[in-house]
Amino acid sequence: MKILIASLAMVLFGFVQPSYGQTFDGYALYNLQNENTTYLIDKNQNIAHSWSCAVACNYTVLLRDNGNIVRGGKYSSNQLNGAAVGGMVQEIDPSGNVVWEYIYSDANHCSHHDITLLPNGNVILTAWEVKTNADCEQAGVDNPASEQWPTHFIELEPSGSSANIVWEWHMFDHLIQDHDASKDNYGVVANNPQLMDANLLTVSSGPGPGGGGYDWFHVNGVDYNATLDQLVFSSRFTSEIYIIDHSTTTAEAASHAGGNSGMGGDFLYRWGNPSNYGGSGSQTIAAAVHDPRWIDDGRPNAGYIQFFNNSGGPGGSSVVDAIQAPESGWLYTMTGSTYGPSTYDWRHECMANSNGQSASNRMTNGNTFVNVSGEYMYEVDASDNLVWQYNAGPTKAFRYECADPGIVALLGNDPCGIASLTEETLLNIEFYPNPSTGVFKIDGVDLTTNNLTITVLDISGNVVLEIENSPYLDLTNFTEGVYFAVLNFNNDKYITKKISLIK
Repeated sequence: MKILIASLAMVLFGFVQPSYGQTFDGYALYNLQNENTTYLIDKNQNIAHSWSCAVACNYTVLLRDNGNIVRGGKYSSNQLNGAAVGGMVQEIDPSGNVVWEYIYSDANHCSHHDITLLPNGNVILTAWEVKTNADCEQAGVDNPASEQWPTHFIELEPSGSSANIVWEWHMFDHLIQDHDASKDNYGVVANNPQLMDANLLTVSSGPGPGGGGYDWFHVNGVDYNATLDQLVFSSRFTSEIYIIDHSTTTAEAASHAGGNSGMGGDFLYRWGNPSNYGGSGSQTIAAAVHDPRWIDDGRPNAGYIQFFNNSGGPGGSSVVDAIQAPESGWLYTMTGSTYGPSTYDWRHECMANSNGQSASNRMTNGNTFVNVSGEYMYEVDASDNLVWQYNAGPTKAFRYECADPGIVALLGNDPCGIASLTEETLLNIEFYPNPSTGVFKIDGVDLTTNNLTITVLDISGNVVLEIENSPYLDLTNFTEGVYFAVLNFNNDKYITKKISLIK
């Protein structure tokens, strides 16, 4: 592994906090699309837990704080069909038992793609709803050739073995058109960035926009911000991400007023393709976009919105971008006619490309976890050095840290062997013989349950060696003198030991 610190000005006996990068000790959760088994793997690629489910996963699986998983399922009797079709959602306990399930599938509605969890235990589903040719025409769509399925969200509150719908938002309620003054939603598109241009995408039969069938906007990702009580979602066909107010009632969400924002269910913010609403500036999301999410507190760029920009990098390559949306209370400011920023604030250029799906998230140590759909998942440190890779590329996967409540509930109070390393244990760790003519053995720690990185510094504080997970330290080829060995356990606890090399 590349050493990321050039020197330390001073090393003291006791605990130090070196800043070099390494794999974050945690777990990755994933379920291959249209397969039945969900896996939780540890940093050593071992299966820590698995769920054998009766229903195939359509897209997303998430870990709840109680150790259960919530996953979108592929319902066997769907009447609507399209990309990442689901039709149902289930909560499943660690033994594979269904705690509750809800089927959202009939002739006029069907869930698809993504879900997100709310702190109160509720779940938000992405779904289609059928609008007829006549519905679209009355909404001001220019010459629709067929029915269309615009996006809507529903919020489910678990109740016994099922759930109840407690909130809804519908894209069809937030259209603007300048095609026909005799129809609904007539106005000036460029004066209403808070609304979706009903004629932005060609509405036709057959493959539809981008090959999506009747899936009008192809919304494919959603995330919730508890502090703002807002949702962010992505649309593949419009090459944009959007923010809406979740603090509304269902009635307010269908209107243009109400909620914390005072804007009802209208867009509070949009980014990626300003020409969609008559704004100036460059298109920053070139084509498909997936997995928008707010970066959690306590992590680098906390509060930024991060997303998988499938073709936004050099030469149309895949990148993970993050932007700092211009918040102003519950609203977002514009610069002239456009929502800023003018370009991404942070970027990771992916190691592989994908034209669909995919996901990413940031870790507290500055690492970035990336799941490239159809390829593999991996982790890089803050300098983009590869520190972990796993040969599976599901539609979505996420890394959960050792302290995550769901990991603790599922695997016990010390899932990564960190708590067992008390201060007393650390202080009793010794190198012997010390002094040594070259080889030192480490005594007092179990390396079968703990990840260890040793960084060796000379008397001036320069890094001269770094090794991982070895019970021996070999300085045979180094100059005689005093050295300091910084022992880093699980990227969480540190101890420095003075060692002497004699010739």
